[in-house]
Amino acid sequence: AGNFWQSSHYQEWLLDKQYVDLYRAEDLKFLTEEEFQKLMVFFANFIQAIGEKLVVRQQVIATATIYSKRFYARYSLRCVDPWLLCPTALFLASKVEEFGVLSSKGLIAMCQSIVKSKHHHLLPDQEFPYNVTNIQECEFLLLEVLDCSLVVYHPYRSLALFIEDLQTQDSSFSQEVFPVAWKVINDSLRTDACLHYPPYLIALAGIHIACLVCGKDAQAWFAELSVDLDKVLEIVRLLLNLYELLKGFDERNQMPAIMEKMPRPKQDLTVPDNGDGQA
Repeated sequence: AGNFWQSSHYQEWLLDKQYVDLYRAEDLKFLTEEEFQKLMVFFANFIQAIGEKLVVRQQVIATATIYSKRFYARYSLRCVDPWLLCPTALFLASKVEEFGVLSSKGLIAMCQSIVKSKHHHLLPDQEFPYNVTNIQECEFLLLEVLDCSLVVYHPYRSLALFIEDLQTQDSSFSQEVFPVAWKVINDSLRTDACLHYPPYLIALAGIHIACLVCGKDAQAWFAELSVDLDKVLEIVRLLLNLYELLKGFDERNQMPAIMEKMPRPKQDLTVPDNGDGQA
């Protein structure tokens, strides 16, 4: 899928907010909207931590995070425990992004290590509860839910092309704006932006915020773009809401109560029909 507009990402996985809200309603019987957002931030951070410790590329981490967000856009947390789904998503993403297959034993060992050092207080037995067989079973389930639509387009490539264009106006953009925009794009994975907007719009939102942070004026450049700037500003608002949420997010003290409320699976790995024909 070399063309985004012909890809399954565009045709199948840019979802209406009302659609996501409909399926999220099941989890919001147990969690407030803010608690759900904090939970998703926590598990995105968990994927990031595993990926960094295993020294995988950021694109692999981003793909894994999007896989997990796509799963929970269509199914409740009670279908698959995020503690299991998140490392499974990284395991699958490493294959799809041609990074090289991660060792499933090494992946489990890293999860155990991270949980022991940082998150033991959040799990009943104070240790990571899953094994290699669980990861393999969950991978089949994740493939089924994703309907084998595994190629994910990311904003990083668009970012590089936009910055290259901006460089013609100001050569400092690559040194100053680019690294800040890259970080903003990574932050966008803690929002629902990847479920609703094409990656090039997320890249533009990253540049917009980076220009504000760096004190750069790119208004004339933005005005010449043939894009829906209202959509860009919607993504900017999503990101600003995230930063506001993070200001009051004390992970160590708040996560135990959120985990206590989180709906959990009560049976083996099977995904029920969610009513729209999805298996």
